[in-house]
Amino acid sequence: MIVIMRPDAGEEEVEQVVARLKKLGFGVHLSRGVERTVIGAIGGEREKLALASEGIETLPGVERVQPISKPYKLVSREFRRDPTLVRVGEVVIGGEEVVVMAGPCAVEGEEQLLRAAEAVARAGARILRGGAYKPRTSPHSFHGLEEEGLRLLARVRERVGLPLVTEVMTPEHVPLVAQYADMLQVGARNMQNFHLLRAVGRTGKPVLLKRGMAATIEEWLLAAEYILSEGNYQVVLCERGIRTFEKETRNTLDLNAVPVAKELTHLPIVVDPSHGTGKWNLVRPMSRAAVAAGADGLLIEVHPNPSEALSDGPQSLRPEEFSRLMGEVVRVARAVGRYCREPVGALSP
Repeated sequence: MIVIMRPDAGEEEVEQVVARLKKLGFGVHLSRGVERTVIGAIGGEREKLALASEGIETLPGVERVQPISKPYKLVSREFRRDPTLVRVGEVVIGGEEVVVMAGPCAVEGEEQLLRAAEAVARAGARILRGGAYKPRTSPHSFHGLEEEGLRLLARVRERVGLPLVTEVMTPEHVPLVAQYADMLQVGARNMQNFHLLRAVGRTGKPVLLKRGMAATIEEWLLAAEYILSEGNYQVVLCERGIRTFEKETRNTLDLNAVPVAKELTHLPIVVDPSHGTGKWNLVRPMSRAAVAAGADGLLIEVHPNPSEALSDGPQSLRPEEFSRLMGEVVRVARAVGRYCREPVGALSP
């Protein structure tokens, strides 16, 4: 349930409600909105909640007690009506700006990474993406440079001035990756790795949570609930396509998920059309569609020479193609009442 405080409720009244809930055995989560404070009571049985609500409603400063109908409590719009703004360095995701994260699928070396990073920064990207640890279907594929890749990402971040997001694959890797990354990515294959979700939640760092390839929206939001239950509300959802019977694309990019998630949760959502389609020539049109559908950002794979990429070359854009994409995204964002950082200048092929 949630306890909705009156607009004029003071800190002492909020603390009194929190103390009563804790005494009853509930986990307590505070959401301080612009107009009022909402207190979430998590973990009680239904009968216990009913008994508790009768006493809680009489406490000073309480406006009303309301049950949360969704299985995901902290993630739901019922718990928090205002959109959550996630801050990655100086970049804010979930506001009026459409934030583009871009870079190579995998870090292969310093020259490759620097060329990609400089190109995406010049074209208007706000966050650098790159994989140091790569979960691959085949054990014989390139699995990343691991810690050396993290060091390269950190060096290039200093050169181009973009915060970085990179994937973490196991709970044991979380402390190491968190030392380097500004934002931690939980990949599609790990969406229901609950130990990993709790571990990234405890870092307090922003988390990019990808939807599993066969996950329902409810399962995706429940995965986010694990992170929020550790006290970390800095979570961005990422739609990256789901597995269907269609074989013309790598996955089926479910753009329905964008407006659906906007109704169900206060968390921002970005779209990954690179993995969602698996084909570079589909990335630009699906990026435009994602922004038109209300996405708060995009996650795009860019490589200086996709034909030589060690991972996901067929879905990676060349720098000049990414620059054209950014020009198109700027226009679509403007048409739907938002904005996106414009390219500094066109790149020559």
